[in-house]
Amino acid sequence: NPEDHPAKMTSEWGEKSTADLMSRYVSKEMGYEVPKEGWRICLAHEFKEKRKPFQAKDVSLSNVLEHVGLGIRYLKWWYKKTQVEKKAPFIDMFRAQPLRQIYGAPLGGIGGGTITRGWRGEFCRWQLNPGMYHYKTVTANQFTVCLRRGGQTVYQQVLSVERPPTLQGWNWGYCGEYAFYHALYPRAWTVYHLPGQNVTLTCRQVSPVIPHDYQDSSLPVAVFVWDIENKNDYALDVSIMFTMVNGSGHKDDKSGGHWNEPFHLEKEGEAVSGVLLHHCTTVNPYTLCIAAREQPDREVSHQTAFSPKGTCSSLWSDLITDGRLDSPTGSSPPTPKGEKVGAALAVGCSVPAQSRNTLEFCLAWDMPKITFGSREREHIRRYTRYFGTKGDASPSLSHYALTHYKQWENFVRVLAFSAYDCSPQHSLPSWYKSALFNELYFVADGGTVWTELSEDADVSGGVRSENGGLPAQPAVVKEYGRFAYLEGQEYRMYNTYDVHFYASFALIMLWPKLALSVQYDIAGSVVQQDPTERLHLMSGRYSPVKSKNVVPHDIGDPDDEPWQRVNAYLIHDTADWKDLNLKFVLQVYRDVHLTQDNQYLRDMWPVCQAVMESELKFDLDGDGLIENSGYADQTYDGWTVTGPSAYCGGLWLASLCVMCKMARLVESEESYQRYRDLLDRGSAAFDKLLWNGKYYNYDSSGRDLSNSVMSDQCAGHWFLRASGLGDGEYQTALKSIFDLNVMSFAGGQMGAVNGMRPEGVPDRSSVQSDEVWIGVVYGLAATMIHEGMWEEGMRSAEGCYRTVWERLGMAFQTPEAYCEKGIYRSLAYMRPLSVWAMQLALNTSQKSQTPSAETGDIDTART
Repeated sequence: NPEDHPAKMTSEWGEKSTADLMSRYVSKEMGYEVPKEGWRICLAHEFKEKRKPFQAKDVSLSNVLEHVGLGIRYLKWWYKKTQVEKKAPFIDMFRAQPLRQIYGAPLGGIGGGTITRGWRGEFCRWQLNPGMYHYKTVTANQFTVCLRRGGQTVYQQVLSVERPPTLQGWNWGYCGEYAFYHALYPRAWTVYHLPGQNVTLTCRQVSPVIPHDYQDSSLPVAVFVWDIENKNDYALDVSIMFTMVNGSGHKDDKSGGHWNEPFHLEKEGEAVSGVLLHHCTTVNPYTLCIAAREQPDREVSHQTAFSPKGTCSSLWSDLITDGRLDSPTGSSPPTPKGEKVGAALAVGCSVPAQSRNTLEFCLAWDMPKITFGSREREHIRRYTRYFGTKGDASPSLSHYALTHYKQWENFVRVLAFSAYDCSPQHSLPSWYKSALFNELYFVADGGTVWTELSEDADVSGGVRSENGGLPAQPAVVKEYGRFAYLEGQEYRMYNTYDVHFYASFALIMLWPKLALSVQYDIAGSVVQQDPTERLHLMSGRYSPVKSKNVVPHDIGDPDDEPWQRVNAYLIHDTADWKDLNLKFVLQVYRDVHLTQDNQYLRDMWPVCQAVMESELKFDLDGDGLIENSGYADQTYDGWTVTGPSAYCGGLWLASLCVMCKMARLVESEESYQRYRDLLDRGSAAFDKLLWNGKYYNYDSSGRDLSNSVMSDQCAGHWFLRASGLGDGEYQTALKSIFDLNVMSFAGGQMGAVNGMRPEGVPDRSSVQSDEVWIGVVYGLAATMIHEGMWEEGMRSAEGCYRTVWERLGMAFQTPEAYCEKGIYRSLAYMRPLSVWAMQLALNTSQKSQTPSAETGDIDTART
């Protein structure tokens, strides 16, 4: 019986699932200092299950009939956007990305652009232009190893399992069964056992994504450390060559005018040298840089320019002859239109018999000034505060990275140890340790931008504090900059707020100043309005882009002008959504609780009052409880909800509770009494209308499906618990969710389905009710852990992790949703960062929870 001991059921299928990824690895070599924790896969692995993205054709007939108008309006809008304006739609229902089961950990810090490497080593996903992705594998971007003995090359191999149709002069087709990849973000390791050579290479990839660090974490760099183990009884000379094309696989690689030059930089007693690849586009030009650290007994050599087409044999021969490259001086001529250019860097060392040696490379990219799609304004990236805006920072960036990466690794190790040590009475399962760190990839690779606040910027659009607005340049934004990340790589809206509610735990716990900066931007947008009328695709009605005193859905599209023009989302008019205002209030209090920042509380209090005032209009019958309006008016934007509901009603009561708490903190007794009265009346109505003895009904409309079990019904309570509040117990509702949504769905091995009927079949009334939302399940698991249901919480989350990372091949592109069979939706999505809410729950469940005496019994008991 799964209810007796869910954890016992866990271990067997889980261990098999993990082992499966390594089943084709034939070597015994486990590499140099590769940690136990993380996601590990043999380079010869193939995922058996191939899923398809959700597209318009996947909508069931009943849902099609309900949404005919939306379909026609979307099609017209899509045609105008793509064919007339030649822009990318913020959500493309007709051209979803196909699933490529190839991605590994991205390179680079936060907000300076990212380059993702696949787990087989390819350079395959690019986000150098802010927020805009393209998915091209650049074949010539490779590492190649050359082994020499007694002055003769005995082995030379591209470290790639591919056999491409180009560059046939190179030795391709490394046997993947002799290598594995291991990721524990922000680091990753690839171990290559060289067949027949008795040599093992471990390539360690390090990016500067460092919690509580706001300087190095912004740097657009990555370091590759190669540990070479020679198990032979004789010495070897070993060279590694790093080849890189000037560009990113985009058509502008052939636009002409790009050029390369070698460089050498010596400072503070350390020297680096390499090649700069100047990519001279008219919009957002940048310089790529491949560099190596010069050390005694290391030989660094380069090839400034090679043409990455044809057989490319001359570069191969150059290396094979003597294990080094020709190293010409001077820069290459600008490329003619239609031609590409690459550069190569080789580093060699001697490795004595039965010994080990190390080579270090760096990849950096410098795009200091950026414009978004509208080209209206120039923005300055955060890292320029330390490395300047001239576009000449690549040598200094690589010098800094190569001399500081060991410190970065120490910081990351310390964080990992403290995270794993948070639960003395339970040893944390290994899949959880992988999920916790590997899901963090999205903080950097969510199309992320981190910019300096310009001198003339005014976050509140001119509405000052005394009028319920904000300072023009709040200290935290001025000091720590502006931060934005996408809802998803395919759902291209920045800081989508109903989703950020879940993901924000990663920021508030690891980069709290960035979390607060986002909040100031959102608050500044709350007090502004944009009365421009536009057509909303679901209703077919025209309404303003942004109403005053409501939280925006998002702060804009990177293909337009974010911060300047908000609400890129135009499916619904979100001014009438029920969750956005409440999610702002709940985040404000949680942030105050975790940071103890009183200035932030004072700045946010009037904004919280304004959005609660706006929200109150949704309580139509005056019983203290808001009602939903009979359409999908919250984050589940395809799942209709009518009247008082579990999700929005729970968020409303939790918001009233934290308003009481904040009223006391700002010493406003009148506000306290007002919210307290609403809370008392609303709680009574909530229980009366929605509690059925086992869980809260989905809504109180009395429709056939209004008694569905929603996995996210306790979201408000979750935030109270995360904020040190909430003294009612929700175990009965959580147990119902666990029994039905988790254990009665897909054999209890795929997480919690959003909606489940009490008889144990998924609710198929909408396109979203029978989906699993990974970020929601991590939040649900956190709630269970807060309530002492450790095993149930871990089991619920484990199903999602194993489905995404081990079964479906969606590593480093965790989607918003998947169904039990066949389809998934929206790859590389923001919400799964909520796994950090589980970590907060583990941390706080160690400390005794002290309910707030002042707000009294704010939750009705559910035990």
